[in-house]
Amino acid sequence: MEYHDSDRARELAADVREFVDDEVIPVEREWLGNGPVPNDVVEDLREKARERDLYAPQIDEEHGGLGLEFSDVLPAFEEAGRSLLGPLALRVDAPDEGNMHTLEMAGTEEQKEQWLEPLVDAEIHSGFSMTEPMQGGGSDPKMIKTTAEKEGDEWVINGHKWWTTQGSEADVLLVMARTDQDAHPYEGCSIFLVPSDADGVEYQRDIPHVGGKFRGSSHAEIIYDDVRIPEENLLGAENAGFAIAQKRLGPARLTHCMRFSGMAQRSLEVAKAYTSEREGFGSTLSEKQSLRYEIADAETQLHAARTMVRHAAREISEGNEARVPVSMAKVFTANVAQETVDLSIQCCGGNGIGKDLPLADFYENVRSFRIVDGADEVHKRVIARNAFEDIDESELDPVTRFRG
Repeated sequence: MEYHDSDRARELAADVREFVDDEVIPVEREWLGNGPVPNDVVEDLREKARERDLYAPQIDEEHGGLGLEFSDVLPAFEEAGRSLLGPLALRVDAPDEGNMHTLEMAGTEEQKEQWLEPLVDAEIHSGFSMTEPMQGGGSDPKMIKTTAEKEGDEWVINGHKWWTTQGSEADVLLVMARTDQDAHPYEGCSIFLVPSDADGVEYQRDIPHVGGKFRGSSHAEIIYDDVRIPEENLLGAENAGFAIAQKRLGPARLTHCMRFSGMAQRSLEVAKAYTSEREGFGSTLSEKQSLRYEIADAETQLHAARTMVRHAAREISEGNEARVPVSMAKVFTANVAQETVDLSIQCCGGNGIGKDLPLADFYENVRSFRIVDGADEVHKRVIARNAFEDIDESELDPVTRFRG
């Protein structure tokens, strides 16, 4: 399929695809069904990506990236997503990719030097700490309870977070907390840069979950008990936490979409290769009409998903909020990716659930995409409210834009 991508976007995507085929997939095969992948293995892939001038394409050159436009890097995200190791190798992996974007967008020069540049170089890792157990901060973030109070030239943070992706590995945590107890949470929360080794940061556990055998796939539960950080660790303006997170997670949802559409496309490639060789009942499986129609449907749905993501990305690049296009793209792509991986496993039969192919690892990872970055139902709520034109801007629910 031809898309209206720029020449630079197509060139980068082709180079990333070649890199993934040549360097990443051979390493992936050594780790199928195992994990986590050792740091030295990932770093070796990153060094090869640097040598090919593919590393961190989404980050400005002054901070160690290639400095490309957002819409130009999306096709490369998809090619990287064809392997679970691809995003790690190119430094376009969540959650660090989204956190780097946040720091680049809202950080001071000092914060960028201290945190952004080491993140780009993969010398450190990060977590976005917003979701809270039971009481809120997940699908309804206006119920957030964590507080940050100013005492002299310090902020004191108290709260309980969980599902902090990569929290147990993070060197710095981006923590959402209430800074104005009298204001509505959407107007009274801020984001803070909290070193993971600060006094009072109490790591509780990594929450057991489906999938998660690769770096960045852990989800930590963390207590913040009288954590004191200097006032300069406030990220962006005070009480602007939700506005910053909104700008972070719109693009982040689209990069997630492209990574997962890449996973789905690779799944189809595996399924088509397998069914073209596997014979049964007098012909190869690829000659069976019912299977061919299912593959055709999957290809059609993936094309639609890519088109929706590109449309939403274009809206963002033009300065629009693109709340509804992003929600449409996210919920549609999440379901298409899950269905495509599931179909690919079915096409491969017993080999599909075996660990000799990447499909089983894909299957364990794809299911979470319908929940993270806003559950299906949350995004459908945005779309429905827009469809019925019953949005009251004064009480617009930011959770429809993001989930931490």
